[in-house]
Amino acid sequence: MRIVTKEEMRDIEKFALEKYHYNEKLIVENVGKSGAEYLCEELLKNTYINDILVLCGKGNNGSDGLAIARHLTQYDKNVRAFVLFPKEDCQRELLEQLEMARAFGVKVSWIHDFEQLVAFFSENQNSTLVIDAIFGTGVQLPLSQFHYDVINFVNQNAEAIVSIDMPSGVEGNTGLIQGNAIDADVTLAVGLPKIGYYLGDGARLCGTVVTINAGLPKELLVNGDKHLLNIDDVLEKVKKRDKFADKKVFGHTLVIGGSHGLTGALVMASQSALRVGSGLVTGATWENQYNEFITRLIPEVMTGYIPMEQKMWGRLLKEINKYDAIVIGPGLGRSARSRNLVLEILNNFSGPLVMDADAINVLSMKEDAKVFSLRNAPTVLTPHFGEFCRFTGVAYEELQKNPVHHLKQCMETIHCSIILKGPCTYIGLSSGQIYFNYSPNDGMATGGVGDVLAGILGGLLGQDPSIKRNGSLFNAYEHFDKTVALSVIIHSLAGKIAAENLGVRPMIATSIIDNLPLVFKEIDNRLEQINA
Repeated sequence: MRIVTKEEMRDIEKFALEKYHYNEKLIVENVGKSGAEYLCEELLKNTYINDILVLCGKGNNGSDGLAIARHLTQYDKNVRAFVLFPKEDCQRELLEQLEMARAFGVKVSWIHDFEQLVAFFSENQNSTLVIDAIFGTGVQLPLSQFHYDVINFVNQNAEAIVSIDMPSGVEGNTGLIQGNAIDADVTLAVGLPKIGYYLGDGARLCGTVVTINAGLPKELLVNGDKHLLNIDDVLEKVKKRDKFADKKVFGHTLVIGGSHGLTGALVMASQSALRVGSGLVTGATWENQYNEFITRLIPEVMTGYIPMEQKMWGRLLKEINKYDAIVIGPGLGRSARSRNLVLEILNNFSGPLVMDADAINVLSMKEDAKVFSLRNAPTVLTPHFGEFCRFTGVAYEELQKNPVHHLKQCMETIHCSIILKGPCTYIGLSSGQIYFNYSPNDGMATGGVGDVLAGILGGLLGQDPSIKRNGSLFNAYEHFDKTVALSVIIHSLAGKIAAENLGVRPMIATSIIDNLPLVFKEIDNRLEQINA
């Protein structure tokens, strides 16, 4: 599903008016109907909430709130609305919606004093659902003291809060707040999800995001360069395996990493590559760590070592293109030797390359951009925020404020795909598309989870001959992008299943590996339903 900025949404609505004569009044009416349907059929069903209070601003967001209030009366709901701005400041559409709402039985009051809201809750002993229709995406920060106090009180006293389009106080494009904002249980996205849901404080304050139909023409809701990642987007990459194929058909992945005390990272990455269906996996570590590595490894993974002296690397580099994919970085170490090895792999390997952890830490975007640009094969980097900042030189605070902007800048500089890992993972692909994988899971905030993702990437990339051996570079990158997205989805789903089965506290990185079979079973079931 497409994700939009405030400006992109305004352009969509403007184009809908100019080409389709679809005006704001029709949008508001559809939001009112769709919003009320969702609340009654999904949220309020089988609950003990008796009263609904709609808090309205002076513009379109307030109009949406009043339209929802009016439609809720058709479900015999007890609805009241407070308008939080003077009448002379309100837009014409809101005033028209106000009169319609009153005609349908909604009691509407103008309130200018915080104590009026306190009095309502004091007098009303029933559980109250608050619909936040104050600002939406159009908030001007900082908030006035009156609105700050209203938001603070609602957060503390409402039984549940539903925000329309954006929790009030959250900036629509950055997800940032200044001091306070509505902490919503549900956010009803009008037409399309907004980028602020997945950035900054927005990811914490939006609750469950539900997209409601605003009646906009379908052609305006597709395309764009930002999308919410969904498993259905990448199912086509999960091809039915040939029962009669041998192991070479399913690729040979090389995983390079492991240094003193960090061979476990290489073990997990190697096992992950094997558990996603790779025919062959070889794990290679530094010569000095080889004995430590093999004592921790499962027997199905083949092994090799890298000589400590660079002059002895000739054989490794000569044979490197026999592999279908390479993962480098898990536990590799940050020495000058590690840097030299990473550069040699970049310069000599002609297949899909996954660069994780220390393979990123030993390089610099400023110094090494040319090495990436000269590669004639797809590359993906998998940094978390700290690694991204070290690589790019971007301050951590600046990255938090606008991760998508800095992600795009880095992609344009090094011409690589990037998976910027976090509670919401941002996936920048070679096509220029940005995918958001929003699946916060504190059970995955543990060591080794990134190594597992790197292994999944390498194992899946190595199984697709279209990426390395096909003559068309465009075709190779197209397949590469879809496999990268599929890898993130599989990793996320395995983490979700692990959290459900084990609980988030006992989860460890290998819990994700252990649950990969259940993910593929779920994917196979979905494919059977589609093909039935």
